[in-house]
Amino acid sequence: MLVHHHAEQPEEIRRAYHEVSEALAGVPGMLGNELLESVAGRPGFVVLSRWRDLPSFLAWERSDGHRPSTAALRPYRDRELTIPYAVYEVNAAY
Repeated sequence: MLVHHHAEQPEEIRRAYHEVSEALAGVPGMLGNELLESVAGRPGFVVLSRWRDLPSFLAWERSDGHRPSTAALRPYRDRELTIPYAVYEVNAAY
């Protein structure tokens, strides 16, 4: 799962990312997440979360805890993008 974020003060996103990550610790099926910062082009961040499988992600997304646990980052979603998030499934890997 990728979610794009933008803020005038990057430290706001960093703080919110750590808050959300602590709230997500121990979610079944979540393998981890990373905060990626753009180093070229338009400034911004992407939160990349890794899941054991798509059913685990979908179960969490439909759970009552989904929205409250990610609330701190929601104000920073990149609203200039038509869709600020994407879900990908691994098709091949080496």
